[in-house]
Amino acid sequence: MLREQGPLLIAANHPNSFLDAIILDSIFKSPIYSLARGDAFAGKFISKILLSLNMLPVYRMSEGVENLENNFATFNACQKLFEQNKIVLIFSEGKCMNEWHLRPLKKGTARLALKAWEKDIPLKVLPLGINYSSFRFYGKNMLFNFGNIISQKDFQPGNLDGKFIKEFNEKLQSQLEGLVHEIDASDKEKLKKYFYIKQPLFKKIIFIIPAIIGFIINAPLCYIIHLIIKKSAEDHYDSIVTALLFLLYPLFTLAITLILFFITRSSYCFLLLILLPFTLWSYLQLKRQIKK
Repeated sequence: MLREQGPLLIAANHPNSFLDAIILDSIFKSPIYSLARGDAFAGKFISKILLSLNMLPVYRMSEGVENLENNFATFNACQKLFEQNKIVLIFSEGKCMNEWHLRPLKKGTARLALKAWEKDIPLKVLPLGINYSSFRFYGKNMLFNFGNIISQKDFQPGNLDGKFIKEFNEKLQSQLEGLVHEIDASDKEKLKKYFYIKQPLFKKIIFIIPAIIGFIINAPLCYIIHLIIKKSAEDHYDSIVTALLFLLYPLFTLAITLILFFITRSSYCFLLLILLPFTLWSYLQLKRQIKK
């Protein structure tokens, strides 16, 4: 599925803010254009940055009725992408919530598919269930469950009216229900069943020492970020942590390297630019996978 070619519409649930799109874009062979909440496109400067990252705005009623007409431009942009055999990601629930649960689907996915098929674009719709072992636990396991392609031939000819959206959503909902894990937040046994990956003994032996070093060195940065955003991030916690680490971790590593260099005056200190990320990577290989 990761090598699937367009025109393709990935229809996914949305448990973890823009981290969902970032991870998918990093593992798919072809670039992915993702639909994102419209209020994130605040101002021309931010809009240019987001558009350059292959993100397109979708506005909801809660973001102002006056903005809803802007969705026509986004839908038209999606159709042009489909004509160019590109891949578009849409979160069919319409809103992000940190939970192991599939919510009712909005109409946007069906409308995008309908518009493409009306133009004789051979669009394929790929259901995707995105599952995380945790939403606030540092280091997590993720499962991406792909469903079966939905295409125009799955519907009766001429059924391109109001009944189509209902029938389309029923087909998509039926697949996603088997792809999105339904888990109560307190059910640790079920979380372990779905997400725990047993680590071989030789791996523990190899990585235990660098993992301990990595935890000691990197814990202060991660904990400071956690303290700063833990009360305000809500359902965007993981995404904000990822963004801040992406920006700050290179500076953090460079700062430690330069401090030791000025103390010791040894050029060997610059090996830390490689060794420090390796220790953090080693820790992630042995991390506690399910929060107790």
